[in-house]
Amino acid sequence: MTTCWHKLDSEDREQAQQDSSGSQEEGSNRVHSPKRMLFLDLVLSVFRLNGLLIAEGDAMTEKLGLTSARWKVIGVIALSNAGLTVPGIARVLGQSRQAVQRITDVMVSDGLLSYQRNPQHKRSVLVTLTEEGKSAYNSLREVQDPWAVENTEDIPIDELDVTLRLVRRLINKFDK
Repeated sequence: MTTCWHKLDSEDREQAQQDSSGSQEEGSNRVHSPKRMLFLDLVLSVFRLNGLLIAEGDAMTEKLGLTSARWKVIGVIALSNAGLTVPGIARVLGQSRQAVQRITDVMVSDGLLSYQRNPQHKRSVLVTLTEEGKSAYNSLREVQDPWAVENTEDIPIDELDVTLRLVRRLINKFDK
């Protein structure tokens, strides 16, 4: 069972705030700190959100004959403007190069992507969208954009901004 911030009493919140300001006691108090519990609750919540987003993505893309995995690859390439290498796509998505290579090979076979010569690197080709891939991206946007608006109507923009900054900070911390 996880601990949620709103369930912490005022003493625990005060301890969590002290922990975040750097005044921590050594030893077992750090192991059982409210800050640690909050972080682990965040980790479990992000894992759950990831699973829910994959399910949402699969539901949205199924009508287009795609999967959430293909949606992510198409989106990353479309937003790059000039194509990306397989290792570049893997870095952005936080996946292994081998996993991205497998899906891009299939998507090339399906006519959604193409491999182009990379003037910056002899062996690492650029992955770009074909015309069919661009069409798929535009179709995805027609479904994705209303979904994004609908699912954020009750969330203030400043909360989204703070959350995004925290997630990016954690990504930078763990991305080695």
